[in-house]
Parts: sequence; structure tokens; C-alpha cells
Amino acid sequence: MPSYSDGLGQFFDILPAVVRERLERTDSQSPLIEVVLDYGRPAEARYLHHVERLHDVIVSEHDIDFVTKSIGEFGTDNRAGIERTLHRISCIRNRHGKVIGLTCRVGRALEGTIDIIDDIVRSGASILMLGRPGVGKTTKLREVARVLADEVQKRVVIVDTSNEIAGDGDVPHPAIGSARRMPVRVAAEQHNVMIEAVENHMPEVIVIDEIGTDLEATAARTIAERGVQLVGTAHGQTLENLMLNPTLADLIGGIQAVTLSDAEAHRRGTQKTVLERKAPPTFDVVIELLDYDRLAVHHNVQKTVDMILRGQPPRPEVRVRTSTGEMEIVQNEETAELDVPGFNQKYPSLGRPQSEPSPKAAPRANAPVVDDGPSNLLRILPVGIARTRLDRAIREKRVPAVVTSDPASADVVLTIRNSQLAKPKKLRDITGRPMPTFYVKSNTFIQISEALDQMVRRDAGSGENERQALEEAQQGIESVLATGKALELSPASPGIRKAQHQLAEARRLATEAVGEEPNRRIRILPNRIA
Repeated sequence: MPSYSDGLGQFFDILPAVVRERLERTDSQSPLIEVVLDYGRPAEARYLHHVERLHDVIVSEHDIDFVTKSIGEFGTDNRAGIERTLHRISCIRNRHGKVIGLTCRVGRALEGTIDIIDDIVRSGASILMLGRPGVGKTTKLREVARVLADEVQKRVVIVDTSNEIAGDGDVPHPAIGSARRMPVRVAAEQHNVMIEAVENHMPEVIVIDEIGTDLEATAARTIAERGVQLVGTAHGQTLENLMLNPTLADLIGGIQAVTLSDAEAHRRGTQKTVLERKAPPTFDVVIELLDYDRLAVHHNVQKTVDMILRGQPPRPEVRVRTSTGEMEIVQNEETAELDVPGFNQKYPSLGRPQSEPSPKAAPRANAPVVDDGPSNLLRILPVGIARTRLDRAIREKRVPAVVTSDPASADVVLTIRNSQLAKPKKLRDITGRPMPTFYVKSNTFIQISEALDQMVRRDAGSGENERQALEEAQQGIESVLATGKALELSPASPGIRKAQHQLAEARRLATEAVGEEPNRRIRILPNRIA
């Protein structure tokens, strides 16, 4: 990817001489991310793929003073910058306000970082990006501003709280193109500057980094309701995290408890008190940055939130950048048709225009999504398992599976080994039939992920098992026709036994199932079917 001058020379100039010399001599192939200077401790150089601790370089008070005098003043958010660069220096103070630690982060502007979401950016939809720190949210935000301002020719205003998007100083960094930048003097006033930008400067697009308070969430909703495209980032890694955050939940419509009438609760098949979305989302699209070159896209936030509130795990579109630099969609988004709106229908003007409803009949609100999904999806019934962790494991490992609460439609059971519910008789009472069961020792994300791997391996081998079972049935049919004697086949799953029944019936031979699960099998009889 082409890049602007990253200003590493200016970055090295503000560092103590001994640290600068060590960094300039290093031959690491991994790009430098940040330098950490804590008083009385060894200096650290953090690279993209590793951390190098300079054990022979103990940070002194003089080193801290040298850096702080080489940069601009720290703001109320304890951040400062280097003029005409994108570098950011954050400080740690002791109880008396004295600086005792510094995190010096390298800021880079790269062209081409948003090619993987270029179609979404140019669509005019309001976009919210989520992801862990350091995954590239701000870098992508900077490039979004440039593309919309220079290539799409829109009026773009950046609300820059810490001068991190457009750099420090009065002249913004050229990486934002012709977009305008409004600095925020005090971090607590960011929401006011957001509204001021809309009222005073007539933008078509507002770009904002790190929406973190309820006032900023309210300001973002106000901007969206005025028809301005909003592109921003927020704290959190997934859409589900955002829903659990009471401060930021308004960005995706807000969550409220609703008491249903007896008739409505019966129609939905739910309890009387349920959670629903109380308003249209502020953002149309949510993008989860899973890695530098991999992300998940929720194209319809309104529908996705409603699905999650009804116990249906989201299955977003997953995009990756290949080794050749091309964008590839490795998983298509799957959503269910919902027949009930997720917010109060008394105020239809709050709703956004929706596409024409599908002629396909919509399922009940509590119906499992598996009935509308592809038939090759593995349906997992969790018993005593944390649903959110299982959903996350399915999404991150890209397993072709869905979680169901309907025992009749489940293919496998996932439960905790030591749980009372893990006993075979208890599970049989729940599911109504024997079913392949996978156990975890504890209800952790790692254990659940390993169990998913086991399910995938088992599922991958099921096709070969079915082929062998059908070949055995065919040979057994020929043997019964030739000898006139009954023959039992090897134990098989219910689906395979059904296929074996059908093969025998096609040759006009009677069959019966014998034995108990998991050793239940088909016996081919010499009796002819009329």
C-alpha cells in the first residue's frame, strides 16, 4: 500500500538519545507500533508482532522530562502530539499530577486500507466500526475521510478530540485530503462540537473517533436524524458488546423491557416481559474489525439487533484481504425474516424505509433461525452452556453451525461434563431422543471452541460414513435376494437408517430397526412388499 511520510524521524527526535539509538539500530522487519517509557523501569519498544524490552535502558526522570518538553502540551485527556504528524503521546500521572509514564504511539496514514469496505463507505450509509485497541480503527477512519472528501466529493468534517485523526497543530495532516478538521479543546465537550459542526458548517459527512459517553451517543443520533452520514468508532469488539453497554446501546437503537399482552405472548411463544429495540439505530452498518485484514459486516443493524434480542445468533458477512490484495467474502450474511417490529409501532415516522417484504411467510418471533438457514448447517443445542460464548466461537471460527433452543431440530448437544443435565437420561428427557453429545469441562470460551472443532471433524467425516453405510446396505440387499435369509447391517445414525430403509423398499424388501441407541441398526428381511 502506498503511504505518506510516516514522520518516524520526528518521532525519534523526541525520544531520549539512548532509546533513539537502540531503535535506529534494530533490524526488526515488523513495523514499530509504540514506545513505552515508565519511570524506573526498562524502556519497551512494541512492534506489530512482538515486544522488545530494553533491559539495560532504565527510564529516568530526565528521560521523561526530555520527551514532555519536546512535544505540545497535554490536554485534559492526557494526550499530546507532534506538530504536522499523526503520532500520539499519552501520559500517566501520579497523585500529585507529575508525569511518571509515557506511551508514544506511532501514527501512520496508509492508502488502500479501506478497499475491503470501499463499497460500503461510498453507499452513503452511516457506519460504526468496532474493534480492540490497535487493530486499525483510526487509520481506517482517516482514510474514509479522505476518500469521501476527495473521491466522492462530499463535504466532510472531522471532529478531532485528541488531534489523532488529522495530526497535531493548526494545519491538518495531508492524509485527510480536503476534509475539514474541528479540534475539540476539552474532551468532555466533544458532543457539543459534534452538534456545532452540523449547525455551523453544513457537512454531508461527520467523522468522529471514540464515541464513549451517553452525551456523545445522543449527539450522534441527532446528527443522523438530520440526514448527515456519520462514520465513527466506539469502544467494544462486537455488536453484542455494544448492546450490553448501557451507555452506548442507543447507537444501535437502545434496549427496553416490554410487557406483552397474554394474546401477544402466546402468539410469539415467549414470556410476557421481553426485551425489544426501542428506536431505529443511529448507524445503518456495523463493522467489527477482527484483524488487520479480516472484518465482519452487519449490513442491517436494525434486523440484526432484533434477531439477537429474540435469541437468534447473528451471522454477519465476513470479508478478508487475500495475499494478493483482493477482497474476498468468505461468509455471506444470513438473517431471518421477522414479522414483528423491534420498536413501538405507534410512531411510524421513526422507522427507516424498508425494502419490500419477502413473499415467503415469516416465522414466529421465537422460531429458531435454523429453519430458514441452509440445510447443511449443524444445529447445536446448548445445555448449561453460555449462549454468548458459543455464538462468539461460531462466528470467530466461521463454523457452519447455528445455535437452536428447539430440541426437535437439534443435531448435537453441547453440555458441561459435571453438570446434572449432562447425564444421558436427563439429556434424553430434554431432547426426546438419543443424540450425539459433546462435553466441555468448564463453561469457558476456549473449551467451547475446542468442542466446536470436534463437531466439525465429526461432521466432515459423516459424508464418508454415509457413503459406506449405503454401500453396505446395497450389498446386504443383494445378499438377502440371493439367499432368502435376513441380514443385519452395522449400527447407523437415524438419517442414514432412513436412507437404508428407502434402498430396501425400492427393491420391494421389508426392513425393521432393532437394538438401542447408539447401536440401533437396520435388519433387511426376505419378506417381499406387495
